[in-house]
Amino acid sequence: MSRIERAAAKTAEVEADRMNMSAKPTLRSFLAVAAIVAASGASAAPSIVIDVASGQVLEQEQATQSWYPASLTKLMTVYVALDAVRSGRIQYDTPMIVSPRALSMAPSKMGFPVGSEVTLRNALVMLMVKSANDIAVTIAEGVSGSVEAFADEMNRASAKLGMRESYWANPNGLPDDRQVTSARDLAILGRALLTEFPESAGFFNIGAMQLGRQIHPTHNGLLGRYPGADGMKTGFTCPAGYNLVASATHGGQKLITVVLGAPTAAARTAKAASLLDRAFMTGSPSGSATSLPTFGVGQAPDMRDSVCRHRGKANAEYMAEVEDMNVAIPRENGSTDQVSVKTIAALPRARFEPTPVYLGRAPGYEGPVAGVRDPGTPVGSPSTVTAYAHEPPAAAASPISRPAPDALSMRHSRKAAAKAAHAPAQKKTAKAKAPPQEDAAIEAEATEKPAKTAKPAHAKPAQGKPAQGKNVAAKTSAKAPAKAPAKAPGKSVSAKNDKHAIGDRAPPRQDNEQ
Repeated sequence: MSRIERAAAKTAEVEADRMNMSAKPTLRSFLAVAAIVAASGASAAPSIVIDVASGQVLEQEQATQSWYPASLTKLMTVYVALDAVRSGRIQYDTPMIVSPRALSMAPSKMGFPVGSEVTLRNALVMLMVKSANDIAVTIAEGVSGSVEAFADEMNRASAKLGMRESYWANPNGLPDDRQVTSARDLAILGRALLTEFPESAGFFNIGAMQLGRQIHPTHNGLLGRYPGADGMKTGFTCPAGYNLVASATHGGQKLITVVLGAPTAAARTAKAASLLDRAFMTGSPSGSATSLPTFGVGQAPDMRDSVCRHRGKANAEYMAEVEDMNVAIPRENGSTDQVSVKTIAALPRARFEPTPVYLGRAPGYEGPVAGVRDPGTPVGSPSTVTAYAHEPPAAAASPISRPAPDALSMRHSRKAAAKAAHAPAQKKTAKAKAPPQEDAAIEAEATEKPAKTAKPAHAKPAQGKPAQGKNVAAKTSAKAPAKAPAKAPGKSVSAKNDKHAIGDRAPPRQDNEQ
């Protein structure tokens, strides 16, 4: 039984227990068998490659299998936000207020104080680069008035796009067993973002962002490593595994690949590079992504055993299935090196010029401020509702929908467990075992601590010069981004014009990829 089959069987048992089916062994067994059958046929996780121009599938495996999206959810959040800009409901410079509910989100997060204001343009950069869960909620409340109203918009938009295996309950992808999607649906979404909003493609290929003195690199391991890689998003939680939607362009052809459920970030990068390289060389159309057969929204397997508990074996199995191909990597002197896709994640990343972001209003802005309000009312309307802190889950909720234990660092959780186990002998506490080197960061989407305050300049764009000659993306700052005091509504904050503005026009690449 493969790792996905084991995960599917366990998920079915948990779901049966949650539905109080212990007295109904026949139905319980049927659910378990159905989950195994759905996951069998291939031990690899779901994946797909499509051509952006035509929407044709070039390669796919289990592309309609239900899966937890993790932070890939934020691509759907961006789509709804961009659609709201397109329809005139909100502007890129509209300030959005950080609510208590936003601040209560688990990491990764910016950690701005309640009442802080951030423009939609800056929020979208933070969402794509930092994968900030609190900013996702701020965007949802700013666009639709509440998380629930925004989730309704997400579901209407995905249905309109033909995403038949998707259901959305929140804008950030923190664990919720109702929130599922598929590789096929995410490919459709990625294509829609690039074809419907070509002027906003720059949001998806930012190599790093800078807030004050802090530089935050992208989590996309293909950017700056795989030739032609030009964007999209990563995601990680223990139930979902390491997910990726990536785009790349060669010879005028742009492809999108989706990889779900990889056991490590390096394995995810290797799989995506292998799929892209093979598709560029030998890919042939096999029908549109929307024509793939589907069973609709279903239960996703829980991958936490193979991703967050026994990843060594799972990683070995996964990497054995990745086709060992060589990729031509250009060098500074004009020559090329042949590098295996299985080791591409270990390559040094190209140097990125960080895109500056700031906290506060755009200079000269005098329009309405977006925040929590009655659903259906325009931005700036008086509100009769309040943003609330995170409520405890309902008693009937499944373990996956409980407040994000996966968002905590596995390294720190292991230390805590070791300390608790040896509490009587405080002088002999066991030192926790660190995660593998390739995942030392364990994807900031799921592990970083809440941001700490620093001494910020009042809501100004980053003025420091980008680090020249340094591999910015390979070096994550240990400090958290600076926070600015909350701004009273109507108070304008001075800031320099953002020369890297995104959305009004397609910006140039902000990295030095060779």
